[in-house]
Amino acid sequence: MIKPFQFKEFTIQQDKTAMKVGTDGVLLGAWCATGNFPDTILDIGTGTGIIALMMAQRFDAMTIDGVEVDENAYEQTVANFENSDWGDRLYCYNSTFQNFADEIADEEETYDLIVTNPPFYTDEFETENDARNKARFTSSLSFLELITGVVKILSSDGKFAIVIPYKEEENFINLANENKLFLNRICRVQGNPKSEIKRSLLEFSFHQTAINSAHLIIEIERHQYTEEYINLTKDFYLKM
Repeated sequence: MIKPFQFKEFTIQQDKTAMKVGTDGVLLGAWCATGNFPDTILDIGTGTGIIALMMAQRFDAMTIDGVEVDENAYEQTVANFENSDWGDRLYCYNSTFQNFADEIADEEETYDLIVTNPPFYTDEFETENDARNKARFTSSLSFLELITGVVKILSSDGKFAIVIPYKEEENFINLANENKLFLNRICRVQGNPKSEIKRSLLEFSFHQTAINSAHLIIEIERHQYTEEYINLTKDFYLKM
């Protein structure tokens, strides 16, 4: 039995989905859109609904949507949304992002904030588990398909935030630039002072600005968290 993950203001059931609650999603949900007040928010590949639920806790936005292609993950997200205090503001669609973006664009609707903790790994690492593959591999949603879809449905002053492997950072930023999305904020994440930089948190918009650049180390040593990491995540984690 896979235990639910208990946050301060909501609980994530995660027994039906291939991808469990992880640091990447929590980091992105806590870090993105600081100082903004989005009215409409979209979480792409919502998985368990964790980032969308964090958005509901942080912002008063009346529309917070998730889109999830895997049926089991979609059902899990719907249940997690309904069991939260913000069920009236949260909605999940069972669809590919490509189809979803086309439909939203056809209706001429947009989002003020789009967030995603996307599939990362390339085909060489695929496993026997189809659901996990779909959740983790870029074959089901390439970076180009992701960016193209975001450009169609991001509002003119909207923000797009993503967490990706550090080694993909340059490639992703270049691809975004080619599609008129410009990097505004970046935070590179290290597990501890001795480890390599593992992740990049990136935030884009249609406006070129001076880039706000930061660096985050999660732990000084095992289970001894840095002040920066505690400050970022303390509104969510029970024991922070």
